[in-house]
Amino acid sequence: VHVKMADEAVCVGPAPTSKSYLNMDAIMEVIKKTRAQAVSLNESICCSFMPSLSLQASEGVTFIGPDTHAIQAMGDKIESKLLAKNAKVNTIPGFDGVVKDADEAVRIAREIGYPVMIKASAGGGGKGMRIAWDDEETREGFRFSSQEAASSFGDDRLLIEKFIDNPRHIEIQVLADKHGNALWLNERECSIQRRNQKVVEEAPSTFLDPETRRAMGEQAVALAKAVKYSSAGTVEFLVDSSKNFYFLEMNTRLQVEHPVTECITGLDLVQEMIRVAKGYPLRHKQADIPINGWAVECRVYAEDPYKSFGLPSIGKLSQYQEPLHVPSVRVDSGIQQGSDISIYYDPMISKLITYGSNRAEALKRMEEALDNYVIRGVAHNISLLREVIVHPRFVQGDISTKFLPEVYPDGFKGHKLTDLERRELLATAASLYVAEQLRSQRFLGTPRIPIAKSKRSTWDLSVHLGDGIYPVAVSKDGSSFSVEVDGTKLNVTSEWNLASPLLSVTIDGTQRTIQRLSRNASGDTSIQFLGTVYKLQILTKVAAELSKYMPEKAAEDTSSILRSPMPGAVVAVSVKPGDMVSEGQEICVIEAMKMQNSMIAAKTGKV
Repeated sequence: VHVKMADEAVCVGPAPTSKSYLNMDAIMEVIKKTRAQAVSLNESICCSFMPSLSLQASEGVTFIGPDTHAIQAMGDKIESKLLAKNAKVNTIPGFDGVVKDADEAVRIAREIGYPVMIKASAGGGGKGMRIAWDDEETREGFRFSSQEAASSFGDDRLLIEKFIDNPRHIEIQVLADKHGNALWLNERECSIQRRNQKVVEEAPSTFLDPETRRAMGEQAVALAKAVKYSSAGTVEFLVDSSKNFYFLEMNTRLQVEHPVTECITGLDLVQEMIRVAKGYPLRHKQADIPINGWAVECRVYAEDPYKSFGLPSIGKLSQYQEPLHVPSVRVDSGIQQGSDISIYYDPMISKLITYGSNRAEALKRMEEALDNYVIRGVAHNISLLREVIVHPRFVQGDISTKFLPEVYPDGFKGHKLTDLERRELLATAASLYVAEQLRSQRFLGTPRIPIAKSKRSTWDLSVHLGDGIYPVAVSKDGSSFSVEVDGTKLNVTSEWNLASPLLSVTIDGTQRTIQRLSRNASGDTSIQFLGTVYKLQILTKVAAELSKYMPEKAAEDTSSILRSPMPGAVVAVSVKPGDMVSEGQEICVIEAMKMQNSMIAAKTGKV
């Protein structure tokens, strides 16, 4: 999409980032070739640009973003922590030096006291991070974190600090110019996370009072001024249940979740970054920064949320439709229908943002937007996002970074239907089936065989959903259907536009937006209802009675096979043919979307 939008585009190399977006020579070549006046770059490459900064003067190129000394200081977690301490910013207790090896990591972890967090010094985005609760986990965490750090950032240095159990992750947006002015633009609540990566963000936070907000904002600005920061940046804090806050790290870039801040302040952060780069002073004073309304962002990922809250999925987007017809919705995406989601980059499809005058309104719009989002061809996490935003704990604001494992201790299983919702789904599926039967009798709006009398008005069906088989009686009444399920009658109305990916259905006065994803001649159909995809089988009474004679396909025994749960690259193999392995032993390591995953044997046996 960015290439389509640009007036001029130059390919900087093949897909792996080390050969393209992090290739300094290729980027410098493009700058010269296009005679660019300003360049926006990420932190990793700005640091590698250090030797070439003389070009900034000779080539007349301005970098949009902070100066490299600020990026280097804040990009290095060890140096940034020391700077934060000197700027009187609250910091987490821990070891401020570089950890040499696994033995030293264990010694330091024992001194600090378990649990500890092992982090890549140059890291970010949840990569190169491990929590360790004992010596063994510290050794393993040291190995994986250093490998991930080396492959993601080209820097395998690690640090160790105390792990604050059950905190909130709240960050402050800062904006500074080259004239010594700096502002804090309120906070963002980013506590809903999986694998240390954010999933749902909102602004403002339900947790902060004005005093805590000001204290955090003032410390964030103090840190920005200490490193002579100029541009937009984010200072991240961990906040405990008593509202004590501790500096986590500073992100010297525009964050993924910046739109929620733009919604509540009315500032265009990208425009402000370009103005600052050009040398203009900030146009606003701290007293001008408002909190107007509430904004929520959901990160829509090409991931399977039923596996570890989201294992990456790859493929082509065969159908893609953003919910831009829903009021107060913003979608920031870099893809379109037909785009490929590959193993080389983060599996994010888009950022879905909704805005309201208050939190309840913003969340209601988010619910509607998620129901109206059409994504086909790859697995996606809309079911998880929708469940999070309607969960009573989330609605009350009772959240922490442990929210997902606490609410779903056995993993995410999708929406659990109430009896009423189950009846609604069965009635909708049965009505869809009948609408389809009636459509197939017509040809361009006229009956296929004019002499055939098609006056049928009732259908007795058998619907298989989950572990249950339900008798459903459908009768047609004009454009609506009267459906009897479990002895209860429901009235189902819709325009029944079966060619549309979205169907608006009203069931006894309740409006639902559903999506039918697939169907076949055996009566199998998949329907997305309340965010979750349900598999149903709809048969006539006669077909249902005969179906018991159909043989079931036996499930394959996969316990003696190791099958990667996601696409990726094999970076290490720990066994060879003929080895005896025990259950739980590591067989290989798969790197997917810059994260390393240990694959283990499902049973004891011989390779």
